[in-house]
Amino acid sequence: MEYTSGAASWQKALRRAIAALLRRPRQSRPGWSVGVPLIAAAAGLLFTTTATTAGGTALREDRRPQLNQLIEDRRADVASNEQRAAALRREIENRTTSLAGSDGPIRDQQTRAAGDRQSAGFTALSGPGVTVELDDAPRRSDGTLPEGATNDDLVVHQGDVQAVVNALWAGGAEAMSIMNVRVLATSAVRCVGNTLLLHGRVYSPPFKIVAIGDPAALQQALADSKGVREFRDLVDDYKLGYKEYASSTVTVPAFEDSTTLRSATVPR
Repeated sequence: MEYTSGAASWQKALRRAIAALLRRPRQSRPGWSVGVPLIAAAAGLLFTTTATTAGGTALREDRRPQLNQLIEDRRADVASNEQRAAALRREIENRTTSLAGSDGPIRDQQTRAAGDRQSAGFTALSGPGVTVELDDAPRRSDGTLPEGATNDDLVVHQGDVQAVVNALWAGGAEAMSIMNVRVLATSAVRCVGNTLLLHGRVYSPPFKIVAIGDPAALQQALADSKGVREFRDLVDDYKLGYKEYASSTVTVPAFEDSTTLRSATVPR
């Protein structure tokens, strides 16, 4: 179907509808016979408006490819900026170390900061611990859902990841990582759809969480967690993925993102 542009189309349709009404003899007639020309006029107005708005393009064009490309471009930008930031941090550390050789106050502060690096999460650690993996349920080949389930029931949510993280901290975890990224007290776990957003980077399932600590205590904390138990119940119902295993040695990396302070107080 082709649309004409401008106001001429709907005006022409309206004139035809009025003319049709005037040509009919004045007699009692059903309401629908009067309404049909008016509906036709309204349809002509609607088609003209749609054509004008579209401007020769599809109103429902699928923009997912452009969105996916935009996401990939932004990921590349983030990765490039992270590399540049890491290089600048190394340069600052090297210059500070160089100055510390001849400046006593800088040397003292550098020594004090070095003593806090491990507890602050800026050094890699290894030791006994527990690994937990959470994954979405596999899709059925015929595209149907399990009885009584919705799409939301078949994916890992922010609350599921947070439940595992909180349980491991409560179980005495000394250090932790998610997707091989060090987690600190200030780290925020967020989900966007079925992806995980952590320190500005996006990760897809399965989500791997590693914690250093007493394996028995960590596993007991997971068993005691209401949120973890609820997720494990869905593993049986909807085939969500849950793996938990203890190891004699696990490793969590050092925190490598920005350490810029947003607030601080002077110790007394």
